[in-house]
Amino acid sequence: MSKEGKIYRVAGPVVTAVGISPKMYDVVQVGKEKLMGEVIKIVGDHTIIQVYEDTSGVRPGEPVSNTGRPLVAELGPGLLSSVYDGIQRPLPVLKDKMGDYIFRGVSAPGLDREKKWDFNPAVKKGDEVTEGQVIGTVMEGTMEHRILVPPKVNGKVDKIKAGSFNVEETVAVIGGTDVSMMQRWPVRVPRPVKEKFQPDIPLVTGQRVLDTMFPLAKGGAAAIPGGFGTGKTVTQQQLAKWSDAEIVVYIGCGERGNEMTEVLTEFPHLEDPKSGNPLMNRTVLIANTSNMPVAAREASVYTGMTIAEYYRDMGYNVSLMADSTSRWAEAMREISSRLEEMPGEEGYPAYLAGRLSEFYERACRCKTLADSEGSISVIGAVSPPGGDLSEPVTQNTLRIVRVFWALDTKLRERRHFPAIHWLTSYSLYDKQLRGWYSANVAEDFPAMREWAMLILQKESELQEIVQLVGSDALPDEQKITLEVAKMIREIFLQQNAYDKVDTYSPMQRQYTLMKLIKKYADLADKALTAGALVAKIFEVPSKQRLAIAKYKQNIDDEYKAVDKDLESDFAKLGV
Repeated sequence: MSKEGKIYRVAGPVVTAVGISPKMYDVVQVGKEKLMGEVIKIVGDHTIIQVYEDTSGVRPGEPVSNTGRPLVAELGPGLLSSVYDGIQRPLPVLKDKMGDYIFRGVSAPGLDREKKWDFNPAVKKGDEVTEGQVIGTVMEGTMEHRILVPPKVNGKVDKIKAGSFNVEETVAVIGGTDVSMMQRWPVRVPRPVKEKFQPDIPLVTGQRVLDTMFPLAKGGAAAIPGGFGTGKTVTQQQLAKWSDAEIVVYIGCGERGNEMTEVLTEFPHLEDPKSGNPLMNRTVLIANTSNMPVAAREASVYTGMTIAEYYRDMGYNVSLMADSTSRWAEAMREISSRLEEMPGEEGYPAYLAGRLSEFYERACRCKTLADSEGSISVIGAVSPPGGDLSEPVTQNTLRIVRVFWALDTKLRERRHFPAIHWLTSYSLYDKQLRGWYSANVAEDFPAMREWAMLILQKESELQEIVQLVGSDALPDEQKITLEVAKMIREIFLQQNAYDKVDTYSPMQRQYTLMKLIKKYADLADKALTAGALVAKIFEVPSKQRLAIAKYKQNIDDEYKAVDKDLESDFAKLGV
């Protein structure tokens, strides 16, 4: 450590020190209790530090010492199923030490130093290896944890051995460098990759409104803004549970304590549908509630992203949930005001857009240093005050992400869930993903999606006329359009997260359901041309059967039966 300095000024979590000569973003220890902080500004011999803990009682003259290292994340076996705070202190370990309330100045390592892991080498003595290459594996619960050559380490394997080790013990010697199972990485620095790929493979979530209407590509970024109670947390839990990503990193960034408690208590009980084990076995939770120090909130998103990049480098697909980036931006605003910086729009710092870009642009699908393929897909929840989507955090987020899932309070009031509005939301990955959908689902799948969106847009236009003159004044063709749009909304877009069958809908099943709705629309048009009454078209029994088919255990057989029933019902109407 460098020479010790002292505190010159204290302004909440922002402390000014003199007598040390740190680098930007060095971690320092502040005051007699050695509170952890980070250098965020240097003005001459004055060092401005943001402290990650409450600074009550800290006063000028107390000592400050520089560690000479940036804020780093500890990466290795033991991350999965862990619950951390924003600076990677394991909360269950701290609870065992001091109970329900964390004292200041207390720290614990991110990875357990005592636990032994069974290491199985993947290379042998004399092999040439390069940075990022897999040299061995460890079973972390049901997941294979791949031990990677640390960055900037290359050369011949001088020594490697199988056996049981803790994360600090040497498992291999490469080019004269001792290698353990643990790496340390600065959280603000993106981990390197060989090549980034085009986002042309979707992240399949099993949620119809997302997969069919507004798909997210693997390695892409999505924003899910919405007011209180619109279902952000439930939607993110559905994504964590059902998306085809192997690893989930959930960052509770400045959320209310009761909401975070709900996540912490529910996640361990959620069953992973792929393995039948608890979903927590492949999840890392970072909990930073709104009453925790604001500086740690700012660090939490970087800590979570670094952990996600580590698993991506192993060749896994990672899904990262940030709930919510609005609270992160509020932390930046508070720190910025204490630094007396020139405020931007609504008091947010002028660099708000830059920080949001830095975070979201770390999402990618890539070729790793080990020549495998991995991805990080980022879903950032935004909590705009009063549900106002024109505020700066939402608007700056929309400039960066390419998928926008707009949660709507009116849909919530109508009990339509997921409350994602089909006319406000969009996905800019649609064109890039068409090839995948045509090859892997059905050739006419993109055309089917466009048809459904067109019907919903027509319904919106017709609703204005209905409000003026009533639906009875509409021509029969338009009455059918409104009925088909209602079927798309209520049968296809609505999905019950708590129903065992409806909670997850595979892509082929989504296509089948949409095809049945289109078949009804086509047969209804033919029946109308043949002179059938609109009332009779609306009352066909197969239409009612289709509405409840998605809840049946034998759902695929039910859809086949509905298909036959539609033909026989409309045959009776002269089609």
